[in-house]
Amino acid sequence: MSMQWLTIYKKECLESARNYRWVWVPLVFILFCIMDPLTTYYLPQILESTGGLPDGATFNIPTPPAPNVFMMSISQINTLGVLVIALITMGTIAGERKSGVAELILVKPVSYSAYVTAKWAAHVSLVLLSVFVGLMASWYYVQLLFGDVSFIHVISSAAFYGLYIIFVISISLFMNTWTKIPGLVLFLTISVILILNLITSIFLTFWNGVLQALSLNFQPC
Repeated sequence: MSMQWLTIYKKECLESARNYRWVWVPLVFILFCIMDPLTTYYLPQILESTGGLPDGATFNIPTPPAPNVFMMSISQINTLGVLVIALITMGTIAGERKSGVAELILVKPVSYSAYVTAKWAAHVSLVLLSVFVGLMASWYYVQLLFGDVSFIHVISSAAFYGLYIIFVISISLFMNTWTKIPGLVLFLTISVILILNLITSIFLTFWNGVLQALSLNFQPC
């Protein structure tokens, strides 16, 4: 690890601290992660308080299993969380290229790869910490309101999903190297993620259809 790389990494972390990202980004992910467990648990009370049911009517909602509720938090990160990640990374390199700061840094004996990877590592550190804190908050409320969820399951889910988060950050940083317009970086990042999710959904649907067809063909007469 070169001294230049470490200097840029520390600079990015310090800049995030000055912008209070180390505070508000984890808080945002905590909010996203606890939103579904709390609303799912208190939904009957919310409906009763709004007065939307006729007199004497009851509204019974089956309690979902605790692991399913925990997975709701991950689905929130997959939507709103990805948007937040794209927003906080869209000007990482593009903004500095547009303002001329990147040229001033690269004039010094700093390689372009060290410049990009140090920024990537700083954002990965921030976002992974935020995701982990958010999932821990979700796990706490799921344990409290719905029942036991294995801590090993939580850690393995967080580790596996962390790979996807790193992939999202990598896409955003890659788009940062293409254009100097942060808004365009945001658009391209979200577009690529949506396209990849669509392709994945189509592939899974097709594959499930193939498996069902094969299972029907091999059924004994």
